[in-house]
Amino acid sequence: MASSSSAASVDGDGDGDGDREETVLVKQKKKKDGLGWIEWLRGLWCVLYEILFQRIMASHLQNPMPLPPLPDISTCIVTGSTSGIGREIARQLAESGAHVIMAVRNPKAAHELIQKWQEEWSGMGLPLNIEVMEVDLLSLDSVVKFAEAWNARSAPLHVLINNAGIFSIGEPQRFSKDGHEEHMQVNHLAPALLSILLLPSLIRGSPSRIINVNSIMHHVGFVDTEDMNFVSKKRRYTSTLGYSSSKLAQVMFSSVLHKRLPAEAGISVVCVSPGIVQTGVTRDLPRIVEAAYHLIPYFIFDAQEGSRSALFAATDPQVPEYCEMLKADEWPVCAFISQDCTPTNASEEAHNVETSLEVWEKTLELIGLSSDAVERLIQGEQVECRYGMKTILGN
Repeated sequence: MASSSSAASVDGDGDGDGDREETVLVKQKKKKDGLGWIEWLRGLWCVLYEILFQRIMASHLQNPMPLPPLPDISTCIVTGSTSGIGREIARQLAESGAHVIMAVRNPKAAHELIQKWQEEWSGMGLPLNIEVMEVDLLSLDSVVKFAEAWNARSAPLHVLINNAGIFSIGEPQRFSKDGHEEHMQVNHLAPALLSILLLPSLIRGSPSRIINVNSIMHHVGFVDTEDMNFVSKKRRYTSTLGYSSSKLAQVMFSSVLHKRLPAEAGISVVCVSPGIVQTGVTRDLPRIVEAAYHLIPYFIFDAQEGSRSALFAATDPQVPEYCEMLKADEWPVCAFISQDCTPTNASEEAHNVETSLEVWEKTLELIGLSSDAVERLIQGEQVECRYGMKTILGN
């Protein structure tokens, strides 16, 4: 309101342009350039609390989580499903009757897993309905080609689980061939592009869901929309900074996507925290730290335990109702499910609507889509992308 009044007061002055420039400069000076100490300590406490108490909080959950029978028409795409949490998600969905597409960088490893699962499942029912499609999240061209290939089937998609992610602990800064910092591309930009380009198939599968496997680490993240790839050197890059920022960007983008999707599209957007999980990420740790990591199994989930929140978000019948309630109540953040499969709050910074809108706009720019791409795809129109096959057809 103050800025509107200020602009109105100078409309009749010859110095209006100068006043506006001064207002912009003041606004730029006030632009937040990082978390305050109190915010950072609050976020750190959230992370430590999860490490110490996640097993107690989730003690009421069964392992593995029992899933309702899923009809054969329930089609689920799971990225990064050859290891860790993604492997457990894919296997359990398939065993419950879903048609699972393992979207992976290494098809050979996926086919070997499927053969193993089929042998273990033999005699317990119909063969598992699993197939493999190749996608490399470090290549936006690959993401577009994957989406184009799937949409060309004109088949419904009921659940997209953006599980694949990286956390290169202690490693130096690296960039993809698209020029983006690797954590930001794999954990946020590529899943964002995939989610938007698959909207035509998700609409065909309505009611459908987009599940983003996030992290409690987003509580210590901060997104500088003018430097999402950490090239300005305003902040000293660390792998923890790259990871936590990419996860916060994912929550912010998901929140805006959640608001942009009309109720009639029937698509729910949910972020989930798997908890602190023992996965292949420890291969990047120093040996002494990795050894210590293995000495605290009581506090850390295994991959099967870590898969529960994503499986819950993908299958629980009340999730769409919860998402729709948040949309109706103008809640600023998308649905967020904690590691104990209960709704929880995303970080304080994730509630920043202004920054979330900036993240949305900047993300669309970085992934080569126009600002109205979502609306056009929902209306069945074509959209152009500067990567891959260039044109994606709407529903």
